[in-house]
Amino acid sequence: MTQRSAHVLLVDDDEAMREALAVLIESWGYRVSTAGDGVVARSEITRASPDVIITDVVLPGMSGLDLLEELERDGVTTPIILITAHGTVGWAVDAMKRGAMDFLTKPVDHDHLKALVERAVEEIELRGSTLDLQRQLEEGRLGHLVGRSAAMAEVFEAVRLLAQKQTSAIILGESGVGKEVVARTIHDLSRRADGPFLAVNTAAIPEGLIESEIFGHEKGAFNGAAQARPGCFEQADGGTLLLDEIGDMPLTLQPRLLRVLEEGRSRRLGGSREIEFDVRVIAATNRDMDELLEERVLREDLFYRLNVFTVTVPPLRDHPEDIALLGQHFIGRFNEKHETDIKGLRPETLELLEAYDWPGNVRELRNVIERATILAQKSWILPSHVPGHLRNDGARVKKVVLPVGTTAAEAERRLIIETLAAVGGNKTEAARHLGVDPKTIYNKLKAYEAAE
Repeated sequence: MTQRSAHVLLVDDDEAMREALAVLIESWGYRVSTAGDGVVARSEITRASPDVIITDVVLPGMSGLDLLEELERDGVTTPIILITAHGTVGWAVDAMKRGAMDFLTKPVDHDHLKALVERAVEEIELRGSTLDLQRQLEEGRLGHLVGRSAAMAEVFEAVRLLAQKQTSAIILGESGVGKEVVARTIHDLSRRADGPFLAVNTAAIPEGLIESEIFGHEKGAFNGAAQARPGCFEQADGGTLLLDEIGDMPLTLQPRLLRVLEEGRSRRLGGSREIEFDVRVIAATNRDMDELLEERVLREDLFYRLNVFTVTVPPLRDHPEDIALLGQHFIGRFNEKHETDIKGLRPETLELLEAYDWPGNVRELRNVIERATILAQKSWILPSHVPGHLRNDGARVKKVVLPVGTTAAEAERRLIIETLAAVGGNKTEAARHLGVDPKTIYNKLKAYEAAE
């Protein structure tokens, strides 16, 4: 909508004031129609669907407040600006609580009125953009995945292909890019969708418990085994098992995992009976596969058994054009979760989000949108609703530039140091951005200090 195409309905029973304001508003480039009372205004709204309504509070027959209530009841969301005498300011404030955009007191300040009309037209344009974005979101969604960029189109293609097959796969990508979301989407689009989806983070399980967690145990198999427990493969029977951070699985267990993958059966710890199951296994890691193999923390035979198909999920900084869609997707989720009424991101807020490098990827974006949704409660997410380090006084967050030949250890050190600097030395915040445990940051810093 352009300014010239915007239609303003002016409602006032004072003919002289009504006509004077109509001429003034037309001089600003808007189309104007008028009504002398609420009943005529209601008819004009039904007939012409104006973009902005300016109405006096006190009208004969149907008051401006009555008109507002009727429109609200009918689901009309047109921005309404009230004009009120000083004695009815309390009414106008109450009307704003019920949906009016703003109000002016008589005599009308023309500059203020012009600013309010411009803001109302901008609101309509933003709503239209949000509706377009919502349509794009429906077109740019595949299961739990969201995106319309070329980078995400490749992921979508791989997911569709894997959903039709029953092969094992490895999902690669940095922390926070959504590797589990990719695995869940593959599961939900496959013939296993009615079966269980189980995600296990092998890095989060203590080494002494991981064998029991994955393969199960019988009662009395070890101290503390007060009852039998099925392992992950049994629990995921008929469905999909995601083994996240596969590179952190102890080497001693990898031969057994390989055998289970090849035979489709296993024994619980302390058990003598082999249990059969039908499970599709997907592995994931945020580490470089060549590095895992070179360091011999992942067996080659297990890698080749899992790596029938590889899906690489790009970091968010490589497809910032998807931030608007992802933001709208998260806003919808968090509106429902927190009972808020956020319409979308203001353009200046989206600009900030697109300028940021997102070391924590989509997980970090989700957290930022949830926080902003809670702070804003209704209407639009403003720059003031996002964390200060994203605003950074309007400047783009510094990138970490690494020359060719930089070692992986040095790259890690630089990334940690630069991220700490960007968040004012807050180790917990830095850990959140990097998608690691705060303990990792503390340990790394100690190691760096010891090496100096």
